Amino acid sequence: MEKQRIFMEISYDGTAYSGWQIQPNAFTIQGAIEEALSKLNGNKPIGIVGCGRTDTGVHAKQYFFHVELPDFNWSEVRYKLNKMLPNDIKIVDAFYNQKHARFDARKRTYRYFIAKEKSPFNDRFCWVYERPLSVEAMNTACSHLIGHLDFASFAKGDTDVKTTLCEVFNASWEETNEGYVFEVSANRFLRNMVRAMVGTLMEVGIGNITPDAIPIILAKKSRQEAALSVPAKGLFLWEILY
Repeated sequence: MEKQRIFMEISYDGTAYSGWQIQPNAFTIQGAIEEALSKLNGNKPIGIVGCGRTDTGVHAKQYFFHVELPDFNWSEVRYKLNKMLPNDIKIVDAFYNQKHARFDARKRTYRYFIAKEKSPFNDRFCWVYERPLSVEAMNTACSHLIGHLDFASFAKGDTDVKTTLCEVFNASWEETNEGYVFEVSANRFLRNMVRAMVGTLMEVGIGNITPDAIPIILAKKSRQEAALSVPAKGLFLWEILY
């Protein structure tokens, strides 16, 4: 039977997982989905290609992967997969698409959520930080992050990539009654980049550094120049555009 490229849109709570990418002796999103798909395929192994990697504990409101499979009834397959997968992974949609899930994605958006106070209902999905933050100062600092820039200072030291250049389209903070939300969109992201950006911008927000420090940090191209990364649980891959 001829195979077709199928795109699947999913969402997941990453709390219990060692990130997206399959790896030995670890519970991952990719591993859970490949195991379920293989069972539906008569226990024959099936590999999938994701739109990118999310680290341990990071969530996804929207994520895409593609898979080469025979011409099944995809509404039925989606139903069966959702029954087989853990409750923290949902198959939102499945459809034919010849694009490449990773290489054809042109814009990725992340959001980071910070709560102003503890709540039993938000602990899995945001970081509690009780000191007030200056949104005005942080947004001024964000203006220095927009453009085609070298983000080596915000990348994990052992990142295995050919280039640390990324094009950031927008970056901004918003204050709500409950807390703060940071949103950033780019053509690509380096490992740990968003969490390091949030941690550094928060240093601006509490007055430890000025917004004008951001270009200096970028120019140094050293992870030691930026602030500590914030916890993974507040980070969501929010939207992927092709």
